[in-house]
Amino acid sequence: MTTFPKQYIEKEHMTKADIAIARGDGIGPEIMAATLAILEAAQANITLHEIEIGQNVYLKGFQNGIDPKSWDIIHATQAFLKAPVTTPQGGGFRSLNVAIRAALGLYANIRPCIAYDPFVDTKYPGMDVVVIRENEEDLYTGVEYRHTQDCYHAIKMTTRQGCEKIIRYAFEYARQNNRKKVTCFTKDNILKMTDGLFHAIYDACAKEYPEIEHEHWIIDIGAAKLTDTPQNFDVIVLSNLYGDILSDITAQIAGSVGLAGSANIGERGAMFEAIHGSAPRRAGQNLANPSGLIMAAIMLLEYLDDIDTATLIHNAWLKTIEEGIHTYDIFEEGKSSIKVGTKEFAHAVISRLGKMPEKLASAKKSKGIIRIKEGAHLTPPHETKRLVGADIYIDASEIPLEGCIRAAQAVRAEVTFIANRGLVLYPHAAHLRSVTINQEMKAHFRCRFLAKGDTDFTPKDIISLQEKIISQGLDVTKYEGLYTFGEKPGFRETP
Repeated sequence: MTTFPKQYIEKEHMTKADIAIARGDGIGPEIMAATLAILEAAQANITLHEIEIGQNVYLKGFQNGIDPKSWDIIHATQAFLKAPVTTPQGGGFRSLNVAIRAALGLYANIRPCIAYDPFVDTKYPGMDVVVIRENEEDLYTGVEYRHTQDCYHAIKMTTRQGCEKIIRYAFEYARQNNRKKVTCFTKDNILKMTDGLFHAIYDACAKEYPEIEHEHWIIDIGAAKLTDTPQNFDVIVLSNLYGDILSDITAQIAGSVGLAGSANIGERGAMFEAIHGSAPRRAGQNLANPSGLIMAAIMLLEYLDDIDTATLIHNAWLKTIEEGIHTYDIFEEGKSSIKVGTKEFAHAVISRLGKMPEKLASAKKSKGIIRIKEGAHLTPPHETKRLVGADIYIDASEIPLEGCIRAAQAVRAEVTFIANRGLVLYPHAAHLRSVTINQEMKAHFRCRFLAKGDTDFTPKDIISLQEKIISQGLDVTKYEGLYTFGEKPGFRETP
């Protein structure tokens, strides 16, 4: 029987936290069993409430991979520890992760990426970077459309409140964890409105944290710098898609995606998971590395303020790693001492509870995962909103110039440009107006109509405009209203 230091054993006075757990798909049940065995051995002050999620639930006809009854358990518990699930590709299935994050308002995703050199192979000894990713918006809203035989659209959703919540979380995380710098990555040289908003709010928030260094990089060169000199980064804050991609890259260059856990934090709950997938090819073979889910469980305990147990498990895990007891994915001759399976790795951690690493830096008793009040401190000025036109999308085999001009004349509007995938075909290329569109041009035209003079459009004008276009024998697939806010256009003035 493992003997624990006195400070870890007398927990009767602590109220147990109710935790929802799900064993998931693929390797999920195996790594969850290993993680739960460690939590039990460490006497974590939690009560488990198990739910079923994932592939079997999808097959029962639940589109989100979760039975509605399970939501009651998730909402009634303090946090959710989730093993990886397999999301069916294609069709109408929505990612379970995305659904849970949206339903619980889990806006902040925290992924620490740490090198455990010299015991786990890495090109970057000493690396310690935390990626903080916005979790609710961006392309992950999953709003997509098919408009023509060849053309598909996805909507990138960005809100002022969503940007501020995640950026403020990143700075608060840095402040409370004694981090020195917060770096922002965007692509606002191209996405001037959505990524431009993220960058602008980052700059505004940074002024409230003068003790923390801040810098901004365009995502492509920033990613290159990160993979070349990660020691120059500390905390990185990104929007959803960039954060998903960069956090996997960051974890992998630190040593292995299989070693990284993830916390999803909101005001109404929290979810903890490994960052890797369900790896069905490795299922049932006692091969999988449970470390990612163990790290997630440690973050869960920090979230619950059970810092002692979190530290106990973390140090035992570090001791196991530095003694070279490794699963196949990180095993390396000359560095590792023994290759073990999933169960054996868990037993090795359990047998080292109460021990401290000797070479790796020991885990400190600190609350790494924080909760903050969401709320927008930045108050944007009120701006009068006006509808001044519309971008109307038309599926046609030729540039629909004549039909658009006739329709515009009927509603006091003018055609300012017709473009295809950002290429202006009118007015700059008016000589192309009668050219049949070739296959590469994917015949889907964005036709901009603006109200003449200082007059405003009304919703009825846009309906009338579309009716006039359709009467010309043209196929309208969608429209976007064009608004101004104060003196500023709420749209890109050029394609």
